[in-house]
Amino acid sequence: MSSLKESQKDDVSKLKHLGSKKTDYIYDSPHAGILETFDNKYPKNDYFIKLEFEEFTSLCPKTGQPDFATITIQYQPDKKCIETKSLKLYFFAYRNYGSFMETIVNKILDDMVSVCSPKNMLVTGEFKARGGVVLRVIADYTMQRKIEND
Repeated sequence: MSSLKESQKDDVSKLKHLGSKKTDYIYDSPHAGILETFDNKYPKNDYFIKLEFEEFTSLCPKTGQPDFATITIQYQPDKKCIETKSLKLYFFAYRNYGSFMETIVNKILDDMVSVCSPKNMLVTGEFKARGGVVLRVIADYTMQRKIEND
């Protein structure tokens, strides 16, 4: 069996969460600093990554009641990809965080874009029924639109 060339190996030297023997869990302070990235070995390829987190929870900012959701992130990476253990820890940080669902989905988009600068990204929050109302929030980012607005 042949081994990978050095240029084909993924650099994991900057990842602090993955493989750590001690994981620090934060349940009330989501921020982009929790997220980690790794270099995309194929930035010239047009491919998409889809991540689904079916156990997302947060709190209503007014009542403190829990909100449950599935968060789906679809993105076309440029130079960086999101490392998934750090994404899980980032989502856990919303567990005791009080915020409206619309704010949460847009914050997730902003935080993700700030750390990986994708070509395109779509974040969907499908929140379970509350008072008989199901809420789906969809937020998107396109690098081309950012370039045009700068």
